[in-house]
Amino acid sequence: MQSPEKTNPYLSVRALSAYLKRKFEADPHLARVFVTGEISNLKNRRSAHLYFSLKDPDGQAVINATMWGSVAGKLAFRPEEGMKVNAIGRIQLYEPSGSYSLIIERLEPDGEGALYKALEQLKVKLRAEGLFDLPKQAMPRFPQKIAVVTSPTGAVIEDIARTVARRYPIAQVILYPAKVQGEGAAQQVIQQLQTIDAADFDVVIVGRGGGSIEDLWAFNDEQLARQIAAMTTPIISSVGHETDNTIADFVADQRASTPTAAAEMATPITLVQLQTRLTELQMRQQQVMERQLTSAQQRLARVASAVIFQQPDRLYSGYAQQIDVLSERLFGRMEQRLVQQRHLLERLTQRLQQQGRQLLNGPQQKLALLSSQLHLVSPLTTLARGFAIVQDDDAQVIRAASDVQVGQTLHVRLGKGAVIARATEILESENE
Repeated sequence: MQSPEKTNPYLSVRALSAYLKRKFEADPHLARVFVTGEISNLKNRRSAHLYFSLKDPDGQAVINATMWGSVAGKLAFRPEEGMKVNAIGRIQLYEPSGSYSLIIERLEPDGEGALYKALEQLKVKLRAEGLFDLPKQAMPRFPQKIAVVTSPTGAVIEDIARTVARRYPIAQVILYPAKVQGEGAAQQVIQQLQTIDAADFDVVIVGRGGGSIEDLWAFNDEQLARQIAAMTTPIISSVGHETDNTIADFVADQRASTPTAAAEMATPITLVQLQTRLTELQMRQQQVMERQLTSAQQRLARVASAVIFQQPDRLYSGYAQQIDVLSERLFGRMEQRLVQQRHLLERLTQRLQQQGRQLLNGPQQKLALLSSQLHLVSPLTTLARGFAIVQDDDAQVIRAASDVQVGQTLHVRLGKGAVIARATEILESENE
Protein backbone atom coordinates (compact mmCIF):
# COMPACT_ATOMS: atom_id res chain seq x y z
CA MET A 1 0.00 0.00 0.00
CA GLN A 2 1.43 3.31 -1.15
CA SER A 3 1.57 6.37 1.10
CA PRO A 4 -0.30 9.49 -0.12
CA GLU A 5 1.76 12.15 -2.03
CA LYS A 6 2.77 15.15 0.01
CA THR A 7 1.52 18.63 -1.16
CA ASN A 8 4.31 21.07 -2.21
CA PRO A 9 4.10 24.01 0.26
CA TYR A 10 6.23 26.36 -1.86
CA LEU A 11 4.72 28.96 -4.21
CA SER A 12 6.29 30.54 -7.22
CA VAL A 13 6.99 34.22 -7.06
CA ARG A 14 4.47 34.80 -9.82
CA ALA A 15 1.78 32.88 -7.95
CA LEU A 16 2.45 34.82 -4.80
CA SER A 17 2.30 38.14 -6.67
CA ALA A 18 -0.96 37.15 -8.32
CA TYR A 19 -2.43 36.15 -4.94
CA LEU A 20 -1.42 39.45 -3.38
CA LYS A 21 -2.82 41.38 -6.33
CA ARG A 22 -6.19 39.69 -5.90
CA LYS A 23 -6.07 40.55 -2.21
CA PHE A 24 -5.38 44.19 -3.05
CA GLU A 25 -8.21 44.32 -5.55
CA ALA A 26 -10.66 42.52 -3.25
CA ASP A 27 -9.97 44.67 -0.21
CA PRO A 28 -12.67 47.41 -0.14
CA HIS A 29 -10.42 49.64 1.97
CA LEU A 30 -7.84 49.74 -0.81
CA ALA A 31 -10.31 50.33 -3.65
CA ARG A 32 -10.70 54.01 -2.69
CA VAL A 33 -8.14 55.63 -0.41
CA PHE A 34 -7.60 59.26 0.59
CA VAL A 35 -3.93 60.19 1.00
CA THR A 36 -2.17 63.44 1.90
CA GLY A 37 1.50 63.91 1.03
CA GLU A 38 4.18 65.90 -0.71
CA ILE A 39 5.00 65.33 -4.38
CA SER A 40 8.50 63.95 -4.82
CA ASN A 41 10.57 62.62 -7.69
CA LEU A 42 8.17 64.05 -10.30
CA LYS A 43 9.12 62.67 -13.70
CA ASN A 44 8.51 64.78 -16.82
CA ARG A 45 8.00 62.26 -19.57
CA ARG A 46 6.88 62.76 -23.14
CA SER A 47 3.71 60.80 -22.49
CA ALA A 48 0.67 62.41 -20.89
CA HIS A 49 0.93 60.14 -17.83
CA LEU A 50 2.37 61.48 -14.56
CA TYR A 51 4.71 59.39 -12.39
CA PHE A 52 5.84 60.60 -8.97
CA SER A 53 5.95 59.69 -5.29
CA LEU A 54 3.96 60.87 -2.30
CA LYS A 55 5.84 61.14 0.96
CA ASP A 56 5.19 62.31 4.48
CA PRO A 57 6.65 65.71 5.40
CA ASP A 58 9.19 63.98 7.74
CA GLY A 59 10.27 61.65 4.93
CA GLN A 60 9.63 58.52 6.97
CA ALA A 61 7.23 56.96 4.47
CA VAL A 62 6.82 57.10 0.70
CA ILE A 63 4.50 55.53 -1.87
CA ASN A 64 4.72 55.52 -5.66
CA ALA A 65 1.90 57.27 -7.46
CA THR A 66 0.64 57.15 -11.04
CA MET A 67 -1.84 59.41 -12.79
CA TRP A 68 -2.96 58.33 -16.22
CA GLY A 69 -3.11 60.92 -19.01
CA SER A 70 -6.91 60.88 -19.20
CA VAL A 71 -7.01 62.12 -15.60
CA ALA A 72 -3.91 64.33 -15.65
CA GLY A 73 -5.18 66.21 -18.70
CA LYS A 74 -8.19 67.47 -16.71
CA LEU A 75 -6.14 68.98 -13.87
CA ALA A 76 -6.78 72.69 -13.38
CA PHE A 77 -3.28 73.18 -11.92
CA ARG A 78 0.24 71.94 -12.65
CA PRO A 79 1.75 69.53 -10.09
CA GLU A 80 5.12 70.71 -8.83
CA GLU A 81 7.97 69.19 -6.83
CA GLY A 82 7.38 69.58 -3.08
CA MET A 83 3.71 70.57 -3.49
CA LYS A 84 1.47 69.19 -0.73
CA VAL A 85 -1.57 67.55 -2.27
CA ASN A 86 -4.65 65.54 -1.42
CA ALA A 87 -5.04 62.44 -3.59
CA ILE A 88 -7.91 60.03 -4.07
CA GLY A 89 -7.28 56.70 -5.77
CA ARG A 90 -6.85 52.96 -5.45
CA ILE A 91 -3.93 50.73 -4.52
CA GLN A 92 -2.62 48.49 -7.28
CA LEU A 93 0.10 45.86 -7.23
CA TYR A 94 2.47 45.67 -10.19
CA GLU A 95 3.23 41.94 -10.53
CA PRO A 96 6.52 42.02 -12.50
CA SER A 97 8.29 44.05 -9.81
CA GLY A 98 6.12 43.16 -6.87
CA SER A 99 5.72 46.82 -6.02
CA TYR A 100 2.52 48.59 -5.29
CA SER A 101 1.49 52.13 -6.14
CA LEU A 102 -1.37 54.57 -5.77
CA ILE A 103 -3.38 55.02 -8.98
CA ILE A 104 -4.68 58.57 -8.55
CA GLU A 105 -8.14 59.40 -9.81
CA ARG A 106 -8.39 62.90 -8.31
CA LEU A 107 -5.75 65.35 -7.15
CA GLU A 108 -5.89 68.86 -5.68
CA PRO A 109 -3.51 71.09 -3.69
CA ASP A 110 -3.82 70.74 0.06
CA GLY A 111 -4.92 73.84 1.95
CA GLU A 112 -6.25 75.68 -1.15
CA GLY A 113 -8.50 74.76 -4.02
CA ALA A 114 -7.10 73.43 -7.27
CA LEU A 115 -8.70 76.26 -9.23
CA TYR A 116 -7.07 78.92 -7.07
CA LYS A 117 -3.72 77.23 -7.45
CA ALA A 118 -4.15 76.94 -11.22
CA LEU A 119 -5.18 80.58 -11.38
CA GLU A 120 -2.07 81.73 -9.53
CA GLN A 121 0.18 79.56 -11.68
CA LEU A 122 -1.33 80.96 -14.89
CA LYS A 123 -0.95 84.52 -13.58
CA VAL A 124 2.74 83.93 -12.92
CA LYS A 125 3.24 82.41 -16.37
CA LEU A 126 1.45 85.13 -18.32
CA ARG A 127 2.97 87.93 -16.26
CA ALA A 128 6.45 86.51 -16.97
CA GLU A 129 5.62 86.57 -20.70
CA GLY A 130 4.63 90.24 -20.41
CA LEU A 131 1.03 89.60 -21.42
CA PHE A 132 -0.27 91.81 -18.62
CA ASP A 133 2.04 94.68 -19.58
CA LEU A 134 1.08 95.03 -23.23
CA PRO A 135 0.06 98.57 -24.35
CA LYS A 136 -3.63 99.19 -23.76
CA GLN A 137 -5.79 100.46 -26.62
CA ALA A 138 -7.80 103.63 -26.06
CA MET A 139 -11.57 103.52 -26.26
CA PRO A 140 -13.10 105.30 -29.29
CA ARG A 141 -14.69 108.66 -28.45
CA PHE A 142 -17.55 108.24 -30.91
CA PRO A 143 -18.30 104.50 -31.34
CA GLN A 144 -20.74 103.47 -34.02
CA LYS A 145 -20.81 99.67 -33.56
CA ILE A 146 -20.38 97.93 -30.19
CA ALA A 147 -20.10 94.12 -30.01
CA VAL A 148 -21.09 92.26 -26.84
CA VAL A 149 -20.05 88.66 -26.14
CA THR A 150 -22.19 87.19 -23.37
CA SER A 151 -25.11 84.88 -22.68
CA PRO A 152 -28.23 85.83 -24.65
CA THR A 153 -30.45 85.07 -21.64
CA GLY A 154 -28.61 86.93 -18.89
CA ALA A 155 -29.04 90.46 -17.60
CA VAL A 156 -25.65 91.57 -18.97
CA ILE A 157 -26.83 92.30 -22.48
CA GLU A 158 -29.96 94.07 -21.20
CA ASP A 159 -27.94 96.36 -18.90
CA ILE A 160 -25.43 97.20 -21.66
CA ALA A 161 -28.10 97.85 -24.30
CA ARG A 162 -30.13 100.01 -21.93
CA THR A 163 -27.12 102.06 -20.85
CA VAL A 164 -25.92 102.63 -24.41
CA ALA A 165 -29.43 103.61 -25.53
CA ARG A 166 -29.57 106.16 -22.73
CA ARG A 167 -26.08 107.60 -23.15
CA TYR A 168 -25.37 107.31 -26.86
CA PRO A 169 -28.42 106.05 -28.81
CA ILE A 170 -26.80 106.51 -32.21
CA ALA A 171 -24.42 103.59 -31.46
CA GLN A 172 -25.45 100.10 -32.58
CA VAL A 173 -25.17 97.26 -30.01
CA ILE A 174 -24.81 93.78 -31.54
CA LEU A 175 -24.95 90.61 -29.43
CA TYR A 176 -22.61 87.69 -30.17
CA PRO A 177 -24.09 84.93 -27.96
CA ALA A 178 -21.80 82.47 -26.21
CA LYS A 179 -21.74 80.18 -23.21
CA VAL A 180 -20.12 81.97 -20.29
CA GLN A 181 -19.95 79.05 -17.89
CA GLY A 182 -19.13 75.36 -18.03
CA GLU A 183 -17.39 73.14 -20.53
CA GLY A 184 -16.79 74.67 -23.95
CA ALA A 185 -17.58 78.22 -22.78
CA ALA A 186 -14.05 79.54 -23.28
CA GLN A 187 -13.87 78.13 -26.81
CA GLN A 188 -17.19 79.74 -27.77
CA VAL A 189 -16.03 83.12 -26.49
CA ILE A 190 -12.75 82.76 -28.44
CA GLN A 191 -14.62 81.97 -31.66
CA GLN A 192 -16.92 84.98 -31.25
CA LEU A 193 -13.97 87.30 -30.54
CA GLN A 194 -12.22 86.09 -33.69
CA THR A 195 -15.36 86.80 -35.71
CA ILE A 196 -15.69 90.28 -34.20
CA ASP A 197 -12.05 91.17 -34.75
CA ALA A 198 -12.39 90.32 -38.44
CA ALA A 199 -15.41 92.62 -38.74
CA ASP A 200 -15.75 96.41 -38.47
CA PHE A 201 -16.40 97.11 -34.79
CA ASP A 202 -15.25 100.06 -32.69
CA VAL A 203 -15.22 98.27 -29.34
CA VAL A 204 -16.17 94.87 -27.87
CA ILE A 205 -17.44 94.01 -24.38
CA VAL A 206 -16.96 90.53 -22.89
CA GLY A 207 -19.05 89.95 -19.81
CA ARG A 208 -21.08 87.84 -17.46
CA GLY A 209 -22.59 88.21 -14.00
CA GLY A 210 -21.03 87.23 -10.71
CA GLY A 211 -20.49 83.76 -9.31
CA SER A 212 -18.00 81.42 -7.72
CA ILE A 213 -14.54 80.78 -9.11
CA GLU A 214 -15.93 77.69 -10.79
CA ASP A 215 -18.66 79.78 -12.46
CA LEU A 216 -16.11 82.32 -13.73
CA TRP A 217 -13.45 79.79 -14.65
CA ALA A 218 -13.99 80.05 -18.42
CA PHE A 219 -12.53 83.58 -18.24
CA ASN A 220 -9.34 82.22 -16.65
CA ASP A 221 -8.64 80.11 -19.72
CA GLU A 222 -5.12 80.58 -21.11
CA GLN A 223 -6.15 80.48 -24.79
CA LEU A 224 -8.90 83.02 -24.16
CA ALA A 225 -6.38 85.29 -22.46
CA ARG A 226 -4.08 85.09 -25.47
CA GLN A 227 -6.98 85.82 -27.84
CA ILE A 228 -7.97 88.92 -25.84
CA ALA A 229 -4.36 90.13 -25.83
CA ALA A 230 -4.14 89.67 -29.61
CA MET A 231 -7.34 91.64 -30.38
CA THR A 232 -6.98 94.67 -32.64
CA THR A 233 -10.42 95.88 -31.56
CA PRO A 234 -10.42 97.61 -28.13
CA ILE A 235 -11.90 95.22 -25.59
CA ILE A 236 -13.54 95.73 -22.19
CA SER A 237 -13.76 92.88 -19.67
CA SER A 238 -16.81 92.88 -17.38
CA VAL A 239 -16.71 89.53 -15.62
CA GLY A 240 -18.18 88.95 -12.17
CA HIS A 241 -18.59 91.49 -9.42
CA GLU A 242 -16.19 94.27 -8.48
CA THR A 243 -14.26 92.00 -6.09
CA ASP A 244 -13.85 89.24 -8.67
CA ASN A 245 -10.68 89.12 -10.76
CA THR A 246 -10.10 86.90 -13.76
CA ILE A 247 -7.26 86.55 -16.23
CA ALA A 248 -9.46 88.25 -18.82
CA ASP A 249 -9.45 91.39 -16.66
CA PHE A 250 -5.65 91.57 -16.67
CA VAL A 251 -5.21 91.26 -20.46
CA ALA A 252 -8.19 93.37 -21.59
CA ASP A 253 -7.73 97.02 -22.52
CA GLN A 254 -10.09 98.05 -19.69
CA ARG A 255 -11.82 96.28 -16.84
CA ALA A 256 -15.36 97.21 -15.77
CA SER A 257 -16.89 96.20 -12.43
CA THR A 258 -20.42 95.94 -13.87
CA PRO A 259 -22.05 95.70 -17.30
CA THR A 260 -23.35 99.24 -16.84
CA ALA A 261 -19.83 100.48 -16.17
CA ALA A 262 -18.64 98.63 -19.28
CA ALA A 263 -21.30 100.36 -21.39
CA GLU A 264 -20.21 103.72 -19.96
CA MET A 265 -16.58 102.99 -20.84
CA ALA A 266 -17.62 102.05 -24.38
CA THR A 267 -19.46 105.38 -24.72
CA PRO A 268 -17.11 107.89 -23.04
CA ILE A 269 -19.20 110.85 -24.24
CA THR A 270 -22.98 110.87 -23.99
CA LEU A 271 -25.12 112.24 -26.79
CA VAL A 272 -26.27 115.08 -24.51
CA GLN A 273 -22.65 115.95 -23.71
CA LEU A 274 -21.82 115.78 -27.40
CA GLN A 275 -24.69 118.09 -28.33
CA THR A 276 -23.72 120.51 -25.55
CA ARG A 277 -20.13 120.44 -26.73
CA LEU A 278 -21.18 121.09 -30.32
CA THR A 279 -23.30 124.05 -29.20
CA GLU A 280 -20.34 125.46 -27.28
CA LEU A 281 -18.06 125.02 -30.27
CA GLN A 282 -20.58 126.68 -32.58
CA MET A 283 -20.89 129.68 -30.25
CA ARG A 284 -17.13 129.90 -29.87
CA GLN A 285 -16.66 129.69 -33.64
CA GLN A 286 -19.27 132.39 -34.18
CA GLN A 287 -17.55 134.66 -31.64
CA VAL A 288 -14.18 134.10 -33.29
CA MET A 289 -15.62 134.85 -36.74
CA GLU A 290 -17.31 138.03 -35.44
CA ARG A 291 -14.03 139.23 -33.90
CA GLN A 292 -12.16 138.46 -37.10
CA LEU A 293 -14.81 140.25 -39.19
CA THR A 294 -14.73 143.33 -36.93
CA SER A 295 -10.94 143.42 -37.07
CA ALA A 296 -10.99 143.08 -40.86
CA GLN A 297 -13.55 145.88 -41.20
CA GLN A 298 -11.45 148.20 -39.02
CA ARG A 299 -8.35 147.41 -41.01
CA LEU A 300 -10.22 148.01 -44.26
CA ALA A 301 -11.45 151.38 -42.99
CA ARG A 302 -7.90 152.42 -42.08
CA VAL A 303 -6.60 151.41 -45.46
CA ALA A 304 -9.46 153.14 -47.32
CA SER A 305 -8.77 156.42 -45.49
CA ALA A 306 -5.10 156.45 -46.48
CA VAL A 307 -3.88 159.41 -48.61
CA ILE A 308 -2.90 157.16 -51.46
CA PHE A 309 -6.53 156.16 -52.01
CA GLN A 310 -7.74 159.74 -51.69
CA GLN A 311 -5.22 161.00 -54.28
CA PRO A 312 -4.27 157.96 -56.34
CA ASP A 313 -2.29 160.04 -58.88
CA ARG A 314 0.33 160.53 -56.19
CA LEU A 315 1.00 156.86 -56.41
CA TYR A 316 2.43 157.02 -59.94
CA SER A 317 3.26 160.71 -60.62
CA GLY A 318 6.84 160.35 -59.46
CA TYR A 319 7.26 157.18 -61.52
CA ALA A 320 5.89 158.94 -64.64
CA GLN A 321 8.59 161.61 -64.39
CA GLN A 322 11.25 158.98 -63.97
CA ILE A 323 9.92 157.17 -67.04
CA ASP A 324 10.14 160.34 -69.15
CA VAL A 325 13.72 161.01 -68.09
CA LEU A 326 14.76 157.44 -68.69
CA SER A 327 13.00 157.36 -72.07
CA GLU A 328 14.83 160.46 -73.28
CA ARG A 329 18.12 159.05 -72.06
CA LEU A 330 17.41 155.75 -73.77
CA PHE A 331 16.53 157.32 -77.16
CA GLY A 332 19.64 159.55 -77.00
CA ARG A 333 21.86 156.58 -76.38
CA MET A 334 20.17 154.63 -79.15
CA GLU A 335 20.74 157.44 -81.71
CA GLN A 336 24.38 157.75 -80.65
CA ARG A 337 24.76 154.03 -80.97
CA LEU A 338 23.22 154.03 -84.47
CA VAL A 339 25.57 156.78 -85.69
CA GLN A 340 28.56 154.84 -84.40
CA GLN A 341 27.33 151.72 -86.10
CA ARG A 342 26.74 153.57 -89.39
CA HIS A 343 30.31 155.00 -89.42
CA LEU A 344 31.72 151.62 -88.58
CA LEU A 345 29.73 150.02 -91.41
CA GLU A 346 31.00 152.59 -93.94
CA ARG A 347 34.62 152.01 -92.94
CA LEU A 348 34.20 148.27 -93.18
CA THR A 349 32.54 148.56 -96.58
CA GLN A 350 35.40 150.67 -97.99
CA ARG A 351 37.96 148.30 -96.60
CA LEU A 352 36.11 145.33 -98.08
CA GLN A 353 35.95 146.93 -101.52
CA GLN A 354 39.68 147.69 -101.46
CA GLN A 355 40.56 144.19 -100.39
CA GLY A 356 38.20 142.79 -103.03
CA ARG A 357 39.86 144.72 -105.80
CA GLN A 358 43.26 143.61 -104.59
CA LEU A 359 42.14 140.01 -104.45
CA LEU A 360 40.59 140.12 -107.96
CA ASN A 361 43.47 141.94 -109.74
CA GLY A 362 45.85 138.98 -109.83
CA PRO A 363 43.28 136.34 -110.93
CA GLN A 364 41.96 138.68 -113.67
CA GLN A 365 45.42 139.10 -115.16
CA LYS A 366 45.99 135.34 -115.00
CA LEU A 367 42.63 134.71 -116.59
CA ALA A 368 43.45 137.05 -119.50
CA LEU A 369 46.71 135.22 -120.08
CA LEU A 370 45.06 131.81 -120.03
CA SER A 371 42.31 133.06 -122.34
CA SER A 372 44.85 134.25 -124.91
CA GLN A 373 46.68 130.93 -124.68
CA LEU A 374 43.45 129.02 -125.04
CA HIS A 375 42.50 131.14 -128.03
CA LEU A 376 45.66 130.12 -129.79
CA VAL A 377 44.85 126.43 -129.51
CA SER A 378 41.12 126.81 -129.99
CA PRO A 379 39.58 124.82 -132.88
CA LEU A 380 37.63 127.93 -133.79
CA THR A 381 40.82 129.79 -134.43
CA THR A 382 41.97 126.92 -136.64
CA LEU A 383 38.70 126.92 -138.52
CA ALA A 384 38.98 130.68 -139.04
CA ARG A 385 42.21 130.07 -140.94
CA GLY A 386 40.33 127.96 -143.54
CA PHE A 387 40.25 124.54 -141.96
CA ALA A 388 37.09 122.45 -141.48
CA ILE A 389 35.82 119.68 -139.16
CA VAL A 390 34.05 116.73 -140.79
CA GLN A 391 31.62 114.59 -138.76
CA ASP A 392 29.29 111.69 -139.54
CA ASP A 393 25.65 111.43 -138.57
CA ASP A 394 26.66 110.34 -135.04
CA ALA A 395 28.79 113.50 -134.57
CA GLN A 396 31.96 111.42 -134.71
CA VAL A 397 34.94 113.30 -136.20
CA ILE A 398 36.24 111.72 -139.40
CA ARG A 399 40.00 111.79 -139.51
CA ALA A 400 40.74 109.57 -142.58
CA ALA A 401 39.19 109.08 -145.99
CA SER A 402 39.04 105.36 -145.33
CA ASP A 403 36.42 106.10 -142.62
CA VAL A 404 34.02 107.43 -145.28
CA GLN A 405 31.86 105.47 -147.67
CA VAL A 406 30.50 106.65 -151.00
CA GLY A 407 27.05 108.21 -150.59
CA GLN A 408 27.56 108.84 -146.82
CA THR A 409 26.21 112.11 -145.52
CA LEU A 410 28.88 114.35 -144.00
CA HIS A 411 28.61 117.38 -141.76
CA VAL A 412 31.30 119.92 -142.47
CA ARG A 413 31.84 122.66 -139.88
CA LEU A 414 33.64 125.76 -141.17
CA GLY A 415 34.98 128.85 -139.47
CA LYS A 416 31.63 130.44 -140.11
CA GLY A 417 28.65 128.10 -140.47
CA ALA A 418 28.43 124.48 -141.57
CA VAL A 419 27.76 122.46 -144.75
CA ILE A 420 26.04 119.10 -145.26
CA ALA A 421 27.68 117.17 -148.08
CA ARG A 422 27.53 113.72 -149.60
CA ALA A 423 30.64 111.69 -150.53
CA THR A 424 30.68 110.91 -154.23
CA GLU A 425 34.22 109.56 -154.46
CA ILE A 426 36.85 108.30 -152.03
CA LEU A 427 40.43 109.44 -152.77
CA GLU A 428 43.05 107.56 -150.83
CA SER A 429 46.04 109.50 -149.60
CA GLU A 430 49.35 108.62 -151.14
CA ASN A 431 50.98 108.51 -147.74
CA GLU A 432 48.77 105.66 -146.57
